Amino acid sequence: MSDLADWVAPGLPPRVALQGRYVRLEPLVPAHAEGLFAAFAEDSAGEMWRYLPHGPFADLAGYRGWLDAARLMHDPLHFAIRMADGRLGGSLSLMRMEPRAGSIETGWLTFAPRLQRTREASEAVFLLMQWAFEAGYRRFEWKCDAANLPSRRAAERFGFSYEGLFRRAGVVKGRNRDTAWFAAIDADWPALGAAFGEWLAPENFDGSGQQRQSLAVLTRPILATRDPALV
Repeated sequence: MSDLADWVAPGLPPRVALQGRYVRLEPLVPAHAEGLFAAFAEDSAGEMWRYLPHGPFADLAGYRGWLDAARLMHDPLHFAIRMADGRLGGSLSLMRMEPRAGSIETGWLTFAPRLQRTREASEAVFLLMQWAFEAGYRRFEWKCDAANLPSRRAAERFGFSYEGLFRRAGVVKGRNRDTAWFAAIDADWPALGAAFGEWLAPENFDGSGQQRQSLAVLTRPILATRDPALV
């Protein structure tokens, strides 16, 4: 799309809940602190914090202090993830919002063990992607520490095309961070939305919640480029 004469820049995301089939994304509020801290405490080794700029937190007071500051921000706009059983499983955000360019990113994915590798985790990302493209954004980004291979695999599985490696892009917790860039664009969205719809359908899961059809198989044909670290 080179001619944007008729394109209208989208608005900033509102601070409202997003409801899916398996999860509900709720804008972060103080009442989420206790449930989220309890979920994160399931990771006794602290592995989930390895590539995140924050955490782990020694106690509820420490986490509550972080949440109280984060919940007031609009960029990033943080959401708590409420799972189908009513428990909180983690948080994630919309961030780096550039409405004039039609670009937005998902980040700060903080998934407790109970949420990791579940259809609920995948739907949480999908709900933000769906909101972005339906709101008129042209580009939805995913960036991660290049050393974080699980995150790079997740990006590709979700249908984000690899766009390159930014070397020496930052310093996180005293370590160098090279950043791997991925994105999906509006031209991808019809096929991506259909792929997620097929994958998230109840009939795609057996009685124990195991998938019958792989999301990666459904999204692979949509990828413009693949991550060389994963091929």
